[in-house]
Amino acid sequence: MSVFVENEVFEKEDYSTVKLAKGEYDNCTFANCLFINSDISNCTFMECEFIDCNFSNSDFKNTSFRSVIFKNCKLLGLQFNHCNAFLLALHFEECHLNIVSFYKLKLKNTKFNKCKLQEVDFTETDLSNASFNNCDLIGSVFKSTILEKADFRTSYNYSIDPEINRIKKAKFSLQGIVGLLGKYQIEVE
Repeated sequence: MSVFVENEVFEKEDYSTVKLAKGEYDNCTFANCLFINSDISNCTFMECEFIDCNFSNSDFKNTSFRSVIFKNCKLLGLQFNHCNAFLLALHFEECHLNIVSFYKLKLKNTKFNKCKLQEVDFTETDLSNASFNNCDLIGSVFKSTILEKADFRTSYNYSIDPEINRIKKAKFSLQGIVGLLGKYQIEVE
């Protein structure tokens, strides 16, 4: 049995102890909620907002995120590549994404604003026209990634090999150009 919930606000709920009801959540807000080790698979979130939530090691199998915003959330050890890819649309504001996989997803126009993206797997991900505004990308993997028209001008600690990624018309700052030359082990001063 699944639920349909619309225009609700959920505050300080602990879904690591009490399971979130399976169903569809439309235009809902989740604030200061815990989803640690939670199974939120087969749920649909449409135009929802997650604020100050902790999603460490949650299960997103076949979960739909359609026009969903994450603000100041902790996202650790997540497999977004297990989500339902149909109409997937995500936006991240001031989030910590550590050891997260976006493997083979289409994330065109996705915005990452002031995020720590540490050891994030973007292998074979389509990030066309994505925006990485003031993001720390240390240890993140870009391999066979589509980065055409993506904006990295204010981001740092990335390592992107132009020979194995599509970077046509991507934007980089002069200071960040070192992140494109790392494999050549040259010194830029």
